[in-house]
Amino acid sequence: MTLLNRRTFVKSTLATGIAAATGIGSYIEAFGASKNINADGKIKDIGLQLYTVRSLMRENLEKTIADVAKVGYSQVEFAGYYDRTATEIKSILDQNGLSSPSTHVDIELVQGDNLKRTIEYSNTVGHQYVIVPFLQPEDRQTLDQYKKITESFNRIGEECNKAGLKFAYHNHDFELKAIDGVVPLDILLQESDPDLFNIEMDLFWVIAGDGNPIDYFKKYPGRFPLCHVKDRTGDGQMVDVGQGVVDFTSMFALSELAGLEYFIVEHDQPENPLNSIKNSYKTLRNMKIG
Repeated sequence: MTLLNRRTFVKSTLATGIAAATGIGSYIEAFGASKNINADGKIKDIGLQLYTVRSLMRENLEKTIADVAKVGYSQVEFAGYYDRTATEIKSILDQNGLSSPSTHVDIELVQGDNLKRTIEYSNTVGHQYVIVPFLQPEDRQTLDQYKKITESFNRIGEECNKAGLKFAYHNHDFELKAIDGVVPLDILLQESDPDLFNIEMDLFWVIAGDGNPIDYFKKYPGRFPLCHVKDRTGDGQMVDVGQGVVDFTSMFALSELAGLEYFIVEHDQPENPLNSIKNSYKTLRNMKIG
């Protein structure tokens, strides 16, 4: 039994009806773009997953974050703090006019006593979302494992909510590979409470897993508050945003349906991290949605 609340159920039912009757054009008309897209169809706040510039962060965190701000990004998502305290991170962000709505943490850091420390750190920095970005292979071999993970994510989300935070999980492609005829990502969404736990959709990895982000937006409206904006070539190579074939505008036109508010650039292995984030930022800044 899915744990969808009444609000999400009603929205899901409406979305399904519109899809059957009229197709994607009416989706856009009915739900529109998110509050992070202005009346001209431009994204207002563009974020960067700092994993993209991790080699530079290791050398000089302060300079790297300043360089990110100079490119034009207004939001950053962390993937490690390089031994800085939460107060130090908050100060660096403030000095550069940045906010950090989200952070990636290893699953061990949201378990047991570690969860309290993660919550305290996140609240000091000013994060809104705590996100687990990966599951180890040994922990995701069976459907029962995914069901137990989903149960634990509900509990973690409840504790985060009590502290004024939200909890999410970031997908790769393996969550879209069926096990015994069932797609694990569907388990994570169907057996979770949307008030406690949602998905940061990595658009690249959904496509790599032979999924379609728009299909998921329609099937699970409101469940994708954040996304990783990553482009790919026709043969599956990761490239800077705008240098591949991903149709971001069609996806982002349904951002209100998806619940999408945060657009976060990432490249896993850029040859030149600074040039890469400049290229991707320019593409998103010039993109017109709707």
